[in-house]
Amino acid sequence: MYGRSQTKSNFGARRNSFGNRPLSGGYGPKRYSSSQQSNNRSRPARRGRSENIDISKFIQRSVPTAQTVKFIAKHVFRDFGFCTELQRNLDSRNYLAPTPVQDEAITPIMLGRDLIGLANTGTGKTAAFLLPMIEKVFKNRHQKVLIIAPTRELAIQIDNEFRQFANGMGIFSVVCVGGTPMGRQIQNLRRGSSFVIGTPGRLKDLSDRGLIRFETFQNIVLDEVDRMLDMGFVEEITLILSVLPKQRQALFFSATLPFKIKNLVTQYLNNPVSVAVKTGDTADGILQDIIRVRDRSEKFSKLQDLLNQPELKKVLIFTETKRDVEKLAEDLSSHGHRAESIHGNKRQSQRERSLTAFRNDHCNILVATDVAARGLDIGDISHVINYTVPNTYDDYCHRIGRTGRGDKSGMALTFVE
Repeated sequence: MYGRSQTKSNFGARRNSFGNRPLSGGYGPKRYSSSQQSNNRSRPARRGRSENIDISKFIQRSVPTAQTVKFIAKHVFRDFGFCTELQRNLDSRNYLAPTPVQDEAITPIMLGRDLIGLANTGTGKTAAFLLPMIEKVFKNRHQKVLIIAPTRELAIQIDNEFRQFANGMGIFSVVCVGGTPMGRQIQNLRRGSSFVIGTPGRLKDLSDRGLIRFETFQNIVLDEVDRMLDMGFVEEITLILSVLPKQRQALFFSATLPFKIKNLVTQYLNNPVSVAVKTGDTADGILQDIIRVRDRSEKFSKLQDLLNQPELKKVLIFTETKRDVEKLAEDLSSHGHRAESIHGNKRQSQRERSLTAFRNDHCNILVATDVAARGLDIGDISHVINYTVPNTYDDYCHRIGRTGRGDKSGMALTFVE
């Protein structure tokens, strides 16, 4: 069985059952052309070409056995001095000791500092910015917070976290994302929510209609800012930042710090604190390997062989285009698998139904475009399968980061032709 307890030799034996050949013997780096780029984004696809990815990066056949230093938090949550109401909500969720990014970021945010947070996916970034922002608004009801995320799923997930942390505190939020009726969002905006959580495209639409005024927000959080810039939202983000009040607090959270983000930091952040707790490209608890195939028919056959194995309990499958996602989900369903799909062409209500079915084990396979590579937080995904090779290594890291979250183990497999 795959997992943290499996030995390297056992996993090698399992690989042979898939008919894989060793990496040596002419299988070096392979270039994947820009024509293979995903068309699943609501904005124009990433500019530029696909990376030259060395497929050996997709292989880690054993969890590192070297003894690692256990993280010991400098604080417990009670040390941060949260108000009684917020601390009560933390206690009810059994929040005792913070994660590394929370331990490093919460204090400077509560002191009003701008901040750049670099951390791996699944490390608790959402609570790192939500908790001090909730505390700030609770103490001063004139404060408003704008939180921008790259995908609908991540925005909704942030809102779900917010509602649990702010339960009973009289602080309210509104989610502004595409794929859902704008009328309800307009009604909620008119109620004067302190937190507005949205995606760049929908926020711009609302601003163009005069329904949201960015200059009224004294606090802004950009979550997964590298992904938003990759998706082509540079102009929207720059516009929003340019009209915010001069006296503001800005928090940027990202997995990477490319040149475009550094430019934004220079222009719009004031002497920011940098918090970097990224420990590596991928979590140590994720075993990784490749599945070699000759053609598409063999590819689907090997996928079925994998999915028929009992250890693949909850599987997230990534493929490149919306059409491919729908076709693969239909083919799997016709062969007796419990599969759902999620991609950018689906209405938000359809996407939420698919995610709910997957989260609640009504299906055990979710086929997705990269729309699910960020913001999907389902803690018990046992396997991630890259049915197509991602365009960039960063995309790969975010895809497989959906498994092995926190202290759990997971497995990532990538099909290579």
